[in-house]
Amino acid sequence: MSVLKLPSVIGHRGAAAYAPENTLESIRTAAEIGAKWVELDVKLTKDSVPIIFHDDTLERTTSGYGLVADTNYDDIKELEAGMWFSEGFTGVIVPTLEEAMEVILHHDLGVNFEIKPCPGREVETAEVMLDILSQGWDDTTKVLISSFQHVSLEVAFDMVPDFHRGLLLEDEWPENWKELADYLQVSSINFNGNTATREQVEELIELQKPVCAYTINDIQTAKRLRQWGVDSFFTDDPESVNDKLFRSH
Repeated sequence: MSVLKLPSVIGHRGAAAYAPENTLESIRTAAEIGAKWVELDVKLTKDSVPIIFHDDTLERTTSGYGLVADTNYDDIKELEAGMWFSEGFTGVIVPTLEEAMEVILHHDLGVNFEIKPCPGREVETAEVMLDILSQGWDDTTKVLISSFQHVSLEVAFDMVPDFHRGLLLEDEWPENWKELADYLQVSSINFNGNTATREQVEELIELQKPVCAYTINDIQTAKRLRQWGVDSFFTDDPESVNDKLFRSH
């Protein structure tokens, strides 16, 4: 497997402080403000089209309503996905995985694709996403597959063993998280930097893998985590965090 080299700052859902999250506009904005990597969520529509979308329901970030799992792609692509953020993004739509990949490759970005399955579709979401990704992505140093769903990471390990995997930890860490990291042969540990303790971070660092904190928008939190030894930060505002954390004197 290639060596995973993550930047210090990764744009969360593109550049979610500047543009509607998980959209092509957010990816482009991240590239324009200097981000080298972005993080995006992937889930399936009712008819198994992989889209870039976070929630299980449509209401928060589109003009639609109901479950993504109950809605076909042809209906989702007609939804307004930008006006909730600001009128300047009127007409933005929910992108497919393929559309996002095209923009990412055009801007030479690295990407962390989080497998974000609708309930009960953990295996199918991973299989569909990874089948497309394996056919359209050659540089394994610039892609990271992560998920809170361990079965999805198992699928990734079986289907595309050369792609780096990241173990996602929620606020409550499972007792066997170290065993999971070893079993899934992950390349990074991604954890909630807003709730983790210094002792927990020290445990992560002992594994000698990249340690990545999400979602860090407060610069004081970022500074504290950096002092503790955290390698990378997922943030909605990659430009500001990068400037204040790594360019300030």
